[in-house]
Amino acid sequence: MSRSELIRGALALVATVVVGAASAANPTYAIVHAKAHTIAKGTLEDATIVIKDGRIAAIGKGLAAPAGAEIIDAAGRPVTPGLFDAFGAIGVLEVELEDSTVDRGNGDPRYSAAFAVADAFNPRSPKVAITRIEGVTRALVAPVDGDGDGVQSVIVGQAATIHLGLGEALVLDPSAALVVEYGESGKGLAGGARSAALLQLKEALDDARDYARNKGDFDMNARRAYSRTRLDLEALQPVLRRELPVIVQADRASDITKVLEFGKAQNLRLVIAGGAEAWMVADELAKAGVPVIVDVIQNLPGSFESLGSTLENAGRLQKAGVKVTFATEDVGNPRNVKQLAGNAVSYGMDYDAALAGLTKVPAEIYGMKGYGTLEVGMDADVVVWSGDPLEVTSYADAVFIKGDKIPMTSRQTQLRDRYKDLGKQPWPPAYRR
Repeated sequence: MSRSELIRGALALVATVVVGAASAANPTYAIVHAKAHTIAKGTLEDATIVIKDGRIAAIGKGLAAPAGAEIIDAAGRPVTPGLFDAFGAIGVLEVELEDSTVDRGNGDPRYSAAFAVADAFNPRSPKVAITRIEGVTRALVAPVDGDGDGVQSVIVGQAATIHLGLGEALVLDPSAALVVEYGESGKGLAGGARSAALLQLKEALDDARDYARNKGDFDMNARRAYSRTRLDLEALQPVLRRELPVIVQADRASDITKVLEFGKAQNLRLVIAGGAEAWMVADELAKAGVPVIVDVIQNLPGSFESLGSTLENAGRLQKAGVKVTFATEDVGNPRNVKQLAGNAVSYGMDYDAALAGLTKVPAEIYGMKGYGTLEVGMDADVVVWSGDPLEVTSYADAVFIKGDKIPMTSRQTQLRDRYKDLGKQPWPPAYRR
């Protein structure tokens, strides 16, 4: 054999090893016999979903699984896109009453619009694994108003979108939305009046527009003083260009109406969060095309701004044509978001609309491409459920995030497995005396 033939043979062997390694690193999965809730194109019975290179490569009835694919037999069980917690605190809050673990609020009066929770996000938080094995694969990590001295801003800061998959790079968009307080909370931050809250917000937006037109003069200290720092004024530019949605926390019907009027005058992309009395102004919200993040189980008049709370809120909004999504705002259990959707269905919301509210709707709100439906080319965020995903007793049997098959373990499952059979096996080493 000549030297050139030896070299060609060696190169062919290397190529085979490399291809084999790549195949092992990027396995193909086929979920067969699935009841696939595609969100985009209805429900497919006995469907096959092929996952390859992080995306959905094929979906349909009667599809053959590719050769070499790992088979997951759904056996007729429901399969959905991964769920989305539309407003929460994963990775920036561990123990609410332990301040050292809380990074949601800003106590520095110099920064409001520029304050971004993404910079403090902890991808190693135990809550990431705890949440994702329950079928929640994406989330919005949102700031809340700080309680430091001197903070008097209705603009709270920037929220980030994340995925809950493997690895360290979980932040998808560090600036996915701007959060603003209104209603009772907003008036407190603005000095005691709702009118002052709107004036503060208007001044900030007006200053940001003036700053954009006169940056040169500003840099030469030849422009009037602004109500916000340079970083805040820069952070507000995407809001003025309608690239960034503004999440306004408001509950009272009259507050929501005023926010809609303000948003139209300022040309803002609005989202209402809370919305305890949103059903009272459902037609106005639908006409304005403003979605609502609802806490469905808010049913009692906890304050004067939520006297009209009702379990039928989400259903009434959806029937009026409002896009509805869900958030528990429960810092410990965002996985319960599917229970909210189930409650919404039990009180009048359409089932498919509730599933869309857990997947497609938040993706649309936050401009997230490639997620929210089971379609070819979409990110493979896919969950196989033990039963109806909106039933409280159902659980996730298998979870895929961006094509990665997620190990169904968390700190909670590890503690369970460590201690559940202590009477049948020796104590762990740390507990032996």
